[in-house]
Amino acid sequence: MTIKQAQEQVDQWINTTGVRYFSELTNMAILTEEVGEVARIMARKYGEQSAKTSDTGKELPDELADVLWVLLCIANQTGVDLTTALEKNFEKKTARDSQRHRNNEKLK
Repeated sequence: MTIKQAQEQVDQWINTTGVRYFSELTNMAILTEEVGEVARIMARKYGEQSAKTSDTGKELPDELADVLWVLLCIANQTGVDLTTALEKNFEKKTARDSQRHRNNEKLK
């Protein structure tokens, strides 16, 4: 699935099954919540925090997909083509960071 296809499929689902989009502000709050769930899993699985009973059944792939879903919703609502945005972001990072990272002693 391409990014464009993902944006289109989310839009189709929202407009059929989901009835309508939540407001942009609501989706921003939901995105923050979903990123928090990813952080919680990461801290418990890869960090030093111990798991809680309430963490049972929480899986990183599902939570990352939730983050992506809401991000796609926000992009759709605000008219952002994420394929184009990501391509431009690669160009920006390449121009800005290609030598910087190679010359960074901490990365060697």
